[in-house]
Amino acid sequence: MSQQQVEASAVEPPTAEGATEPAPRSHREIRLVMIGLVVAMLLAMLDNLIVGTAMPTIVGDLGGAEHLSWVVTSYTLATAASTPIWGKLGDLYGRKGTFLTSIVIFLLGSALSGLSQSMTQLIAFRAVQGLGAGGLMVGVMSIMGALVPPRDRGKYQGMFAAVMALATIGGPLVGGFITDHLNWHWTFYINLPLGILALGFIVVTLKLPKVRSSAKIDYVGAILLTAGITSLVLITTWGGQQYAWGSKQILGLAVLAVASLIAFCYVEQRVDEPMLPLGLFRNLNFSLVSLIGFIVGFAMFGAVTFLPLYQQTVQGASATNSGLLLMPMMFGMLVVSLVVGQTVTRTGKYRIFPIIGTVVMVVGSGLLSTLSTDTSRFTSSCYMAVLGAGMGFLMQITMLVAQNSVELKDMGVASSTATLFRTIGGSFGVALFGALFNNRVTATMKERLPDQPAGGKGGNLSQTSPEALRALPAPVQDAYHHAVSNGMHTVFLWGAVISVVAVAAALFLREVPLRGAGKPSAESMEAAAV
Repeated sequence: MSQQQVEASAVEPPTAEGATEPAPRSHREIRLVMIGLVVAMLLAMLDNLIVGTAMPTIVGDLGGAEHLSWVVTSYTLATAASTPIWGKLGDLYGRKGTFLTSIVIFLLGSALSGLSQSMTQLIAFRAVQGLGAGGLMVGVMSIMGALVPPRDRGKYQGMFAAVMALATIGGPLVGGFITDHLNWHWTFYINLPLGILALGFIVVTLKLPKVRSSAKIDYVGAILLTAGITSLVLITTWGGQQYAWGSKQILGLAVLAVASLIAFCYVEQRVDEPMLPLGLFRNLNFSLVSLIGFIVGFAMFGAVTFLPLYQQTVQGASATNSGLLLMPMMFGMLVVSLVVGQTVTRTGKYRIFPIIGTVVMVVGSGLLSTLSTDTSRFTSSCYMAVLGAGMGFLMQITMLVAQNSVELKDMGVASSTATLFRTIGGSFGVALFGALFNNRVTATMKERLPDQPAGGKGGNLSQTSPEALRALPAPVQDAYHHAVSNGMHTVFLWGAVISVVAVAAALFLREVPLRGAGKPSAESMEAAAV
């Protein structure tokens, strides 16, 4: 390959027929579109957090407590299964129209969920809502990728980190306020004005070239991928909870997942327009950031799930303000993400940040594994801030590298794949960490209270409210506090071990020039050629 060819391939990656790199947009134009994108992203992230707070009230009103888990599971399944489909539809038929459609479906599901008169209706309408939610995050990221060259995207990525922090902290607070002062129906109705605002801004301000494709949708691939993703999510949701890990239900789902994904890979190599082009994974950077994203989801959801439990039970924090308990982690993530974004925009260099981020994530997980019954809130907050800082180095960079690694015509698929890997990682993280935590809690309770009835019920105690735990005898409380601390040690120690894999993956990333970065260096051109 000649020097001129190397330079051309490094600066201007090939795009779809008739497609070019996005024309430069004014800062004002992008900021107006960003309002709609940020509101849509807020919808996607806020919903589950608000609804989770209201679930006890919903069950009390509608009944059907035995089906409670399906209110969350139906939404999660629909979101995960539809995510790659939305990404592909955006690539084929235009990102603006596809994104608007996903918002409308999400709002329809929200309105119907608020009108539910039974638990069965709520579960069905939450699935409709989840179908729309699958296109919200993908739409935001792929439209951002189409509007702004990767080199300039760091200017705006801090907004997404801020939305994530706002949703995590504010979701439970808003949900509690609505439940206490209005009624649970408004936990769904609140999405309507926000969604209409997002629709208005996107319709008026977003201008993208019209896309017409004569390609046929890969229906077989879509069905197989949906079956595989659904089986994986059900395994992580039911395993160790509703069914034993070795039960015929879980093993059957595992067989279905493996068979579906193998068949999916076979089909994708033989269709003209695959749902998920497997050739994307021949790009080393794309494969590596997909793996890193999986591990980031693994670590983040594990932390978000178990840290509030530790702070409420062992440290005696208020459950009412559970969202505020994660503020140190979210603050660390937000600050670092802002600094990293500005640095990438200014320098065009990004490879060092995943390396630093994964190392810091290992350190943060290691520090959190030292939590004990005597750890102060200040100390645990500092440890959480370290873990949040590690995630701040990674959250937006992984999406940036994934999008920079593909042609413009595959922007939607790249965005949905990165999102899907993070989502599946979170599902596996919660399932694995949950099993490790419960086993450790149960074992510790048996060690400390071998002759007490409570000694074998550590798993049941973990689902008891902090107020009810305080009413138990002092020896049981003390034993359970040590059990939770030991459970946290196990969870975050394994989190640190698994995060080492992300460090190894980050070390193999290549510094391929970001589109919009101008003339690359000789070393960068050589890396791009390789």
